[in-house]
Amino acid sequence: MGRRLRKRICSLKTLKRIIYLISPKKIDKSFYKNLDKVLSFKNVEFFQLRLKKIKIKNLIKIAKKIKKITNKYNVKFILNDNYFLACQIKADGCHMGQLDGSFKMARKKLGNRLLGVTCHNSKILAKNAVKIKADYIAFGSFFKSKLKPKAIRANLEILKWSKKNIKKPIVVIGGINNLNYQKLLNAGAKYIAISSFIWDNPKLKPNLAIRMFK
Repeated sequence: MGRRLRKRICSLKTLKRIIYLISPKKIDKSFYKNLDKVLSFKNVEFFQLRLKKIKIKNLIKIAKKIKKITNKYNVKFILNDNYFLACQIKADGCHMGQLDGSFKMARKKLGNRLLGVTCHNSKILAKNAVKIKADYIAFGSFFKSKLKPKAIRANLEILKWSKKNIKKPIVVIGGINNLNYQKLLNAGAKYIAISSFIWDNPKLKPNLAIRMFK
């Protein structure tokens, strides 16, 4: 085996899983093959299925296919919004926004499954999330986002504060790309949530776009 190949294999084994990957808005037939390639790079810790205005029957079918792939690469499968369905399909957890229902009920229903909570740019919301025993806290949007163009904007100060005061993993979201993600990690984020850069990138295919984050 050549020195260059050995070095490449070694670097892949030591990649940090810093990515919280969010699904595209629509799932087509090519998605599953692309997801397999993306996760094979092994820098993704979470995959969140976020589909709006879809029949539950179709959502369950999609979720089952995705879960086979996430299991293959030991990636945590998170369902957006619906904690009842997250339990039904045996997802690893559920992510909830501030208007997605009762966090207390979600925590009780999910049991040992993961619960993530969006806290925008708010210290108060973050403290409340800690009280209901959320497993991770999400802040954002830090930059202009295609996924949520009207989202509340967050700043680096909330990350510096959370690093000192919140003993939970911090996920950052909103317009994150290969040029701006490092400053968020340096400020205190543990995971970067990305979607458009991977699935809606005019210059890079998904399996190449994911390699920009090391």
